[in-house]
Formats: sequence, structure tokens, C-alpha cells
Amino acid sequence: MQNSSATPRTISLIGMPGAGKSTVGVLLAKLAGLDFSDTDLGIQRRAGATLQEIVDTQGHLALRALEEAVLLSTPLENSVIATGGSVVYSSAIMQRLRAAGPVIYLQVDLETLSLRVAAAPPRGIASDSAHSFADVYRERTPLYERYASHIIACADGDPQQTALHILQRVTPGGLPTDHGR
Repeated sequence: MQNSSATPRTISLIGMPGAGKSTVGVLLAKLAGLDFSDTDLGIQRRAGATLQEIVDTQGHLALRALEEAVLLSTPLENSVIATGGSVVYSSAIMQRLRAAGPVIYLQVDLETLSLRVAAAPPRGIASDSAHSFADVYRERTPLYERYASHIIACADGDPQQTALHILQRVTPGGLPTDHGR
């Protein structure tokens, strides 16, 4: 499917680590005919370090500051943007994303997220080390809900179905019938 005037020119994905922002984002970009940008990768390129290394050596606030700098300078037009989980701590970033197009909160329950994160390498979560993953979840959930233009429950769905569901929600009048085939 080519990006038509009905498809938003920018779609941003927010949510907790493990929600599937990067995985769904790539599929959504293909379906919508948009570029894909994973801002965690942009942060790592700019810092010359992984997110975990940034947190370990400079602290979580340094990671948040770097995330803000990257997201305020990343071109947004004609892209699906997969953000880092802590993006909602910056009102400047969130205003920019909301102005560019729909902001989609990939909502996943704490139990599912905990299992996904435990199975993955350390992620460099931008939060105080005294906070548990559950604490971070409780702190961020109201922020995700506040900034989201659409909330997509996606703990049980597969990434392709989630991407299709997002596109149906953000495209006025629904999708063309070819779905990118």
C-alpha cells in the first residue's frame, strides 16, 4: 500500500519496554508505505554506547536527556517512530510527536511485559535503579494514557495483526483492500 493522503504522514509508538514498539513499528511502516525510525538506535549511535551502558556509566537522567535531544532533532515526516519507553517524561518531545501525527500507546499488561523483558538482554531502562519494573510501569502508565491519541491493547495479538489494527484506527474510512499485498 502506498502512503495515501488518508494515511497519516507520521505515526509514533509509545509504551513500556517489551511492548513491541520496534517489532510492530517495522511492520506498520511497511503496511503504511512509511519510513521506520527506532529512536533507541539513534540514541545508541549518538552516544556510541548501548542504552544499558549509558545508564550504567552516566545514569538514567543522562539517558533521558540524550533521548530528548535525539527526538527533538529526528526527522519525523513520512515515518513510523518507535520511541524509547521513557519518552513520556519529556513534554517537549510529546508535543512534537502529537503535532506530527497520531501517537499510539501499545498497551500490554505488567505480567506479559515482565516475561518479555526478563527473556531479553538488559534494556537500559531510564529509571531510578531503586525502582522495580512494576514501579516504572505504575509510574508511566498514566503518562502513556495521557499522551496517546489511540490506545491499542496488544498483549495477546501478533505484531502483524497489531500493525493492521493500528493502521485501521488511524486511517479515515479504513484500509484499502489490498493491505500491502
